[in-house]
Amino acid sequence: MMFGTAPRQVRPVAGTPAIDRLTVADLGMLWPDAFGWPQDMSVIAVLDGAPLLDGAGRVRVERVRDAITRRLHLVPRLRQVVHYPRPGLGRPLWVDAPSFDVTEHVRVHPLPAAADEEQLLRACEQLHQRRLNPSRPLWALWLLPGLPGDRVGMFMKLHHVVADGMAGLALFGALLDLDPTATAPAAPPRTPRTVPSARELALDNLRRQAAAICAVAGRLRHPIRTARRMHAGWPALRELFLARPAPHTSLNRPVGPDRRIGVCRGRLDTAKDVARADGAKVNDVVLAAIATGLRDLLQERGETVDGLLLRAVVPVSMHQGPPGYARGNRAGGMMVDLPIGEPDPRRRLHLIAAATRHGKNAAPRLASTGIMNSATARKAMLRMMRRQRMANIYVANVPGPPMPLYLAGARLLELFPVVPLIGNITLGVGVLSYCGQLNITAVTDQHTAGGLPVLLAGLQRALCPEPVST
Repeated sequence: MMFGTAPRQVRPVAGTPAIDRLTVADLGMLWPDAFGWPQDMSVIAVLDGAPLLDGAGRVRVERVRDAITRRLHLVPRLRQVVHYPRPGLGRPLWVDAPSFDVTEHVRVHPLPAAADEEQLLRACEQLHQRRLNPSRPLWALWLLPGLPGDRVGMFMKLHHVVADGMAGLALFGALLDLDPTATAPAAPPRTPRTVPSARELALDNLRRQAAAICAVAGRLRHPIRTARRMHAGWPALRELFLARPAPHTSLNRPVGPDRRIGVCRGRLDTAKDVARADGAKVNDVVLAAIATGLRDLLQERGETVDGLLLRAVVPVSMHQGPPGYARGNRAGGMMVDLPIGEPDPRRRLHLIAAATRHGKNAAPRLASTGIMNSATARKAMLRMMRRQRMANIYVANVPGPPMPLYLAGARLLELFPVVPLIGNITLGVGVLSYCGQLNITAVTDQHTAGGLPVLLAGLQRALCPEPVST
């Protein structure tokens, strides 16, 4: 699909009940919940609310609910829940929620009259703290009226188990329109499928185990091919586990439950011009701007930056095809050294561009080893996240739609991504391009948020022409 249009659906073979198991990558997004690190992805939007407000300035929430309901059949995950079968019946699976009430997912959270952007962000922080109910589909959307000029804020939260960043944006786009006057046809009647029986789950589990054994046997039958693949992936594996530890800084502390959110704005064409002039990519320009902000932040905290190389973990999409067709969790990752100690911004950009070129080549090689498909490996990594020394910060850059999108006739004026935190990584940065904008959101742990305005001001100075909001 393209943004604002129906996504492709994978249809089961006729007569065969579909058993949609969670992948190891999906489960890897659920397990952190037990450690107190919910992996909720969110987006903050500002809408031209004139089409949504009545004469008294109240949101016509039923209009929004109706628009979303008409499109929910295009995104089955938004009406499904995770089902945990008893031991011996295999991994958790997605099943249709037996009942679905859109009013439990689309709500209004009014802001004070004539609220400013700071009040909008504080309200989004409060909403971010609310845990999603695992007995219901794992998403929620709030409309936040009260901004000047008939603008309405929006905060949508989606658990990472449903989708990664690229797939989450595609899912979000499926609920929106490309035309303010468009009206989706009425949704077809919904008949939830029953949960597969114990017998069906047991047979499916046996088939999957047999397929896994056959896959191992296949690799053993072709030892040379298997050895070549492992050899190709070994440098990336060695780099991940045997690289020098990330430096000790104030950025790495155990993450608490509360968040602080700040945003700044840039222009995609400006970033492209800078990238083109220096033989870099837009993502390199963004990382260089983040490095500028981090340099300012650490200096403001009184920390030494001379010769400092911070390490950022940056997701790399492994989805095939156009961005709008992304589905599920299919993200790899690369480690990028940010030369905070380099005082020359242009030199920093050149160093980062070289690092990302290497990292992008390493990501598919690491994926080829299959280590990230191992539940044992993922759980082991999760247990060490509170004390990990592999990375200092998390940065996710997702390309968004170049055209304006509409929700129930209301144009989305701006979009800002909110990334989750985990372990001892107290700073995450989300970047999203939309309609020529390059919008950046910094998410920090509430207890280590000191200096966030300094970070954003540095980002602004390096990249963004508009004022900072924190």
